Amino acid sequence: EVQLVESGGGLVQAGGSLRLSCAASGFSVDDYAVAWFRQAPGKEREGVSCIWNSDNSRNYADSVKGRFTITRDAAKNMVYLHMSSLKPEDTAVYYCYLNQIYTAYWGQGTQVTVSS
Repeated sequence: EVQLVESGGGLVQAGGSLRLSCAASGFSVDDYAVAWFRQAPGKEREGVSCIWNSDNSRNYADSVKGRFTITRDAAKNMVYLHMSSLKPEDTAVYYCYLNQIYTAYWGQGTQVTVSS
C-alpha cells in the first residue's frame, strides 16, 4: 500500500530556512516522479516542485525557483524539500504527491507558516 507522510513544517521567520520530508512506503522513490504541492487558505492547490525518476531532473514553480530545492534519498526512500529565503507568501500546507497509472496519492500535509 502506498503511503506518503510529510513532516518538518512549522513556524519560521521571513528569510529563514526549513526542510520538509516526505517518507514514502509501498513504492520506491527512485522509480517514480514525486512532487510537492502547497495550498494556502482561499487558494487552489499549486505545484511547487517535482523530481523525475528517469534522469533525476528537477522542476520548480517560478515563485520558488532559486529558493527551494527538491532532493531524493533512495536509500531512505524519502523525498525532501529544502526551503530557504522564505517569504510570508510561502505560508501554506505542503503536500507530497505521487501519480501512478491507477491512482494518485497524497500525504496528509504539513503546515508551513512564515512570519513577517
